[in-house]
Amino acid sequence: MCTQEGITQVGCWDHARRKFKDAQKGEKPPGMGTPVQKISLASTALAKIARLYSNEKVIKEATHDDKRQYRQQHSVPVLEEIKAWLDVNINWVELGSLIDNAIGYTLNQWPKLLIYCEDGLLNISNAAAENAIRPLTVGRRNWLFADTPEGARNSAIYYSLIESAKANELRPFEYIYYVPKELPYADMVEKLEKLLPWSVKAVFES
Repeated sequence: MCTQEGITQVGCWDHARRKFKDAQKGEKPPGMGTPVQKISLASTALAKIARLYSNEKVIKEATHDDKRQYRQQHSVPVLEEIKAWLDVNINWVELGSLIDNAIGYTLNQWPKLLIYCEDGLLNISNAAAENAIRPLTVGRRNWLFADTPEGARNSAIYYSLIESAKANELRPFEYIYYVPKELPYADMVEKLEKLLPWSVKAVFES
């Protein structure tokens, strides 16, 4: 579906990191008299992933182009190191264990987890998107059934418009009221683009 629609999927390092945190929590603590153990695989992975997040703090306020350049120079080498580490250790962990699940998940998502380094507009995690849809998720029991596929599609369109308006600091009601009135006159792509939340902002500020 994504390929058909020309959409590029971006992986979320928050999800990968959470798998390793679960593995770390599932480790058995050493008993009395047990020799001090080497750092666990889960802890090692988390330390490596933490370096990626440290890089993001450095470029938090940077331009999109500067973010991309910094990631290419500083994050890509870390990603290459993590990939080599994953490839080696997937062969040594217990099948079906939490650490096996964490490493396997990260390897399966690997191409998507690299994408954020290709564009400064992208983020290392999808936390912002998840926070945006959380109100809808929390209330989904209230609108569990949309009656028809078309109704579900229309609901998704309006939810997207609402959250896009909020993300662009617009008042959702004003934006949704404005767009249907102008849509019949948008007979060209350029006119449609002017109705997008980031383009129409000037209309409400004037």
